[in-house]
Amino acid sequence: MTAELFTLFLASTVRLAVPLLFAATGELVSERAGVVNMSVEGMMLTGAFGGAMGAAYTGSPMLGLCCAILAVLPIAVLQSVMTNTLRANQIVTGIGINIMALGLTTLGYRALFGARSRDIIPGFDAWSPPLLGQIPLVGGVFQQVWLFYLAAAIIAVVGYVLARTGLGIVLRAAGDNPQSVVRSGAPLKGVRHAAVIFTGVMSALGGAFLSIGDIHTFTEGMTNGAGYLAIVAVIFGSWRLWRTAAACLLFGAATALQFQLPAFGIHIPNALLIMMPYLLALLAVAGVVGHQTAPRALTQN
Repeated sequence: MTAELFTLFLASTVRLAVPLLFAATGELVSERAGVVNMSVEGMMLTGAFGGAMGAAYTGSPMLGLCCAILAVLPIAVLQSVMTNTLRANQIVTGIGINIMALGLTTLGYRALFGARSRDIIPGFDAWSPPLLGQIPLVGGVFQQVWLFYLAAAIIAVVGYVLARTGLGIVLRAAGDNPQSVVRSGAPLKGVRHAAVIFTGVMSALGGAFLSIGDIHTFTEGMTNGAGYLAIVAVIFGSWRLWRTAAACLLFGAATALQFQLPAFGIHIPNALLIMMPYLLALLAVAGVVGHQTAPRALTQN
């Protein structure tokens, strides 16, 4: 393995992990509040579509990013109202919203652009901070779209809020002992509504990264299960923020290997490489990778 290939592998790992980092951080907040948000996949896909269409029609990727968030907010509100107000089954409603989002984005894409694929839309370019980019061997890893640095900053803020603030205590109590939140006078439903909305915003950022931050185009169903991987990353990380972020990087590395192993001279069937992230996800859900301790009131309306 040459230094260039190793740097390329690390950079690809980080780039492929960014949408998972956004979505998984949002899902972690939601689940710590007691709500399993299975609609992350649909939210990410809607964010990718809204970002692509916004950038294509305005010529501005920043406006596209705003469009991504605006497109996802109604879905997040719908998910929150159904699960927190109407007390509908969290798993069933989430899967239903995913199916709806796939249909709506496919219909919208074909209505706007027909069956043809739009090759290039305005998007964000990668850049490297002056000092970090000059580090030998790993400097190229920091050649990323600025959304990666936004994800890192949000993760740091979320970690601080969960561990060091009263809001974090209330949010964690909403997932572990909701009755104590009610007795304290804090608005339990308000906390859970806010957590689901936050998940929607984060999923929109993750989806927008795919379309206007990475490949600068939109394709039908382009999330390809990334939302479900984000949910599994939370389980893999045992509902701990730093472990969830590490799981996202692990899934990113597993995906990067699909493209890097042939360059390393290692020939493994392509189907096995494609399966690798999902195999890791299966092991996580099965508890093979360690003991998972979920919030005690998770999925309890």
